[in-house]
Amino acid sequence: MAEPIPVSANGAPGTPGATDTPDDDVSSLKARLRRAERRRRLTAMLLVAPLFAFLLVSFLIPMGDMLLRSVDNWQIPNVLPNTVERIAAWDGEALPEEAVYAAMAADIRAGKESGEIGKAATRLNYEVSGARSLFNKTRRRIERIEPPYKAALIDIDRRWGQPDIWQAIKRESGPYTASYYLAAADLTYNAEGEVVAVPEYRQVYVELFIRTIWMSLAITGLTILLGYPVAYLLANLPLRYSNLLMILVLLPFWTSLLVRTTTWITILQSQGVINDILVWLGLIATDERLQLIHNKIGTMVAMTHILLPFMILPLYSVMKTIPPSYMRAARSLGATPLTAFVKVYLPQTVSGVGAGSILVFILAIGYYITPALVGGETGQFISNFIARHMLVSLNWGLAAALGSMLLAGVLVLYLVYNKLVGIDNMKLG
Repeated sequence: MAEPIPVSANGAPGTPGATDTPDDDVSSLKARLRRAERRRRLTAMLLVAPLFAFLLVSFLIPMGDMLLRSVDNWQIPNVLPNTVERIAAWDGEALPEEAVYAAMAADIRAGKESGEIGKAATRLNYEVSGARSLFNKTRRRIERIEPPYKAALIDIDRRWGQPDIWQAIKRESGPYTASYYLAAADLTYNAEGEVVAVPEYRQVYVELFIRTIWMSLAITGLTILLGYPVAYLLANLPLRYSNLLMILVLLPFWTSLLVRTTTWITILQSQGVINDILVWLGLIATDERLQLIHNKIGTMVAMTHILLPFMILPLYSVMKTIPPSYMRAARSLGATPLTAFVKVYLPQTVSGVGAGSILVFILAIGYYITPALVGGETGQFISNFIARHMLVSLNWGLAAALGSMLLAGVLVLYLVYNKLVGIDNMKLG
């Protein structure tokens, strides 16, 4: 008699004692795949973690700190807390009441002991000219005054009897302020608290922003005009010649930026090489030497030379990928050399032009050393004034506001470029 055939739990033939089902096998396989995928993602995250940490420390945190400093207003609320509390009920018209003056005397006395009163004085000096000297004068005599404090403070300096200093304290009593951005746009508050333009002789930053943008665009255009033929030669010359030309293109990278800039000072100055040659050729008189330095011309010439490799290399990398047969095919179909170049070759290099333009423009708009050395008064960029406020005037809030507005302008131009050309069409080869 034949033995019965063993069956599995679901009634299908199987081996004796087998209980696994196909569904169990599929679930186990999916679980193993999920574990493998998690391990792959974890490995990838660990590999990019050093780069992310570098970007966090060197870019994201400084960027956030700059944006915070452009609106931060901690000095007045922290150093003059009693005055801020009392002045909140002031209508801003007539002089404050005695209680506000008493609070100011108490805050100056406490700030003198802690050494913090100078920070509030410096902050208010950005809003009202002479506020720092007013606070310093009052600080030196604060221990000798007695009530009534309103009369005592006005006796120390009559500026305590003028509403503008109190209006500035009331306006800047919050933890955040828009004053830095207003100053960066050549705007300020009037006596009624309205936003108005500063006097024309004090309007600096709007003109600087416009100058920085148009000169950066002009430098980008010059690098395209000069770099396109060089990149074309690099891509089409025989290898032994193109290698030599490439060394000449890369040579500036091996020379200090300061050395290159000072070399242009030697070349462009009134007693420099170019003027000497022009005088020697009789094209200009000795007393009619050209002013080619410490102006916009010097800045544009020096920066075009410095940034030219950043245009040539992206163009070369794109041109090198264009098969020469395309031009030969266009010629064989009856196109002239100019027509073949304009309709066949040039459109294929647009991505390289875009990549080089973005690189050159972003580098140019933030340049500092070259405009500072060769720009003079008319050839400096907004970055020079940002550095001045960081290092000389120590007005970090205004420097941060100027930097933030410059960043916003670059982002706007980037979005416009993406809309007109398309960032997907930009490539480096």
